[in-house]
Amino acid sequence: MHPAMALGLVFGGCCSNVVFLEFLVREFPGCGNLITFAQFLFIAFEGFVFETSFGRKRPAIPIRFYLVMVAMFFTVSVVNNYALNLNIAMPLHMIFRSGSLIASMALGIIILKKRYSVSKYASIALVSVGIFTCTFMSAKQVSSDSNRSEDEDGVSAFLWWLLGIAALTFALLMSARMGLFQETLYKRFGKHSKEALFYNHALPIPGFLLLAPDIYRHAVLFSQSELFQVPVLGLSLPIMWFYLIMNVITQYVCIRGVFILTTECTSLTVTLVVTLRKFVSLIFSILYFRNPFTPWHWIGTLFVFMGTLMYTEVWNGLGPRMDPERKQDKKQE
Repeated sequence: MHPAMALGLVFGGCCSNVVFLEFLVREFPGCGNLITFAQFLFIAFEGFVFETSFGRKRPAIPIRFYLVMVAMFFTVSVVNNYALNLNIAMPLHMIFRSGSLIASMALGIIILKKRYSVSKYASIALVSVGIFTCTFMSAKQVSSDSNRSEDEDGVSAFLWWLLGIAALTFALLMSARMGLFQETLYKRFGKHSKEALFYNHALPIPGFLLLAPDIYRHAVLFSQSELFQVPVLGLSLPIMWFYLIMNVITQYVCIRGVFILTTECTSLTVTLVVTLRKFVSLIFSILYFRNPFTPWHWIGTLFVFMGTLMYTEVWNGLGPRMDPERKQDKKQE
């Protein structure tokens, strides 16, 4: 597939996915478990049919390694979606998740004993300052809203917000640890990203039994939402189910687009595209949904994206096409 098509899938799929996610969580902030379950079920079914040929194809990586990866992936997915139920606004959620470079570098230094250049440390410092700025300003907004409401309810809202920040921090570190584990597996068994995508979504499905009451409750609430007539098809269904179906489909398009991009372009290009996609999603969320965003939030956001681009050395992108990780490996050799 031509890289331009992959770019269209990434921007179209990922950006619209965020839009449908915001439609869902604005109406029912606690529906994260139902969203996660639907996404996992769809991708697992697709992988079972097309990747494993209805279970006939044996995995290249032993299942025991996938079980470890799946435990981390399931935890990250559930915690990230549940954080939206803890007074975390969508823009802050996106900015915070953009701090994965910080967690990856920290764990890389601690676990893999990696060493980085001064420019890498400077870029991480920029990202850290940006996230701290956005988080601090969001904390002031929550505190301000708390003061305007009843004291007891205000304190409760702020404590839930702090718990949301703790949840996002935990998910960020767990995601980085999963990335390192995945990196060691790929070095040992080779890259099998489509296979990993299937097992990461199929194996955790029994775990959703623990969340069944919450999933069922929100499924009932979705069914009680107002009816919506689907364009072209002419079918009528509850609008929340329409949003969920579109969220699942766009999530799949987004993941496929990123996968195709990784096969057609360097990892530098992929990182740049994903970073720009997050920025576009953030701008749309602020403008369309009128999420609160102060000048300080803009400054923090600028720091985050500048730091990310500096880390990927995009400024040298017109030079020899060498993957940053390969450069680092050569230095270590």
